[in-house]
Amino acid sequence: MTIELISPTTDFFDSWAEAVAEFDGDHIDGSGTQAPVTPDRATLDALIEKARMLADTSAELPEGAVYNDLYWLVDDGEVVAFLSFRHTLNEWLREAGGHIGYAVRPSRRRQGYATAALALGLERAREIGLDRVLVTCDDDNVGSYRTIENAGGVLQDVSDQTERGHALLRRYWITL
Repeated sequence: MTIELISPTTDFFDSWAEAVAEFDGDHIDGSGTQAPVTPDRATLDALIEKARMLADTSAELPEGAVYNDLYWLVDDGEVVAFLSFRHTLNEWLREAGGHIGYAVRPSRRRQGYATAALALGLERAREIGLDRVLVTCDDDNVGSYRTIENAGGVLQDVSDQTERGHALLRRYWITL
């Protein structure tokens, strides 16, 4: 496994589109969006622009947005996972999203990519000086909560998040 962490780019359009299609309506494109995602060039162009805007810590963000580094994990030229690192938490992120979000394309699960994505997110958190980060996952996602616990995650609670589009959500803090 030779993983690169890259910002979204048109250079990997085909692989990104294939990865998005694998999620089959799960609204995953690497941006943390909750809207349906169409794996086409216009969507990727908008994602790239959004990634640039959210990563620019000198820019004034729209209300409710936080500075956010969007990355793709690429292994041997294939987009295998998405990583979203949020510099701070707004109300929604405090309740449901956390500092770090990651999604591994279904065909590449159980191969160590979630562990790698979380480790890279934690490394980024250290770089900007955070002392601890919040990471969340669905209560029934055993693979994800084991990944978080193996990275030092301490369970804060299991929270009913049906109003935010989740059922039960586990919220963990990882001290850096």
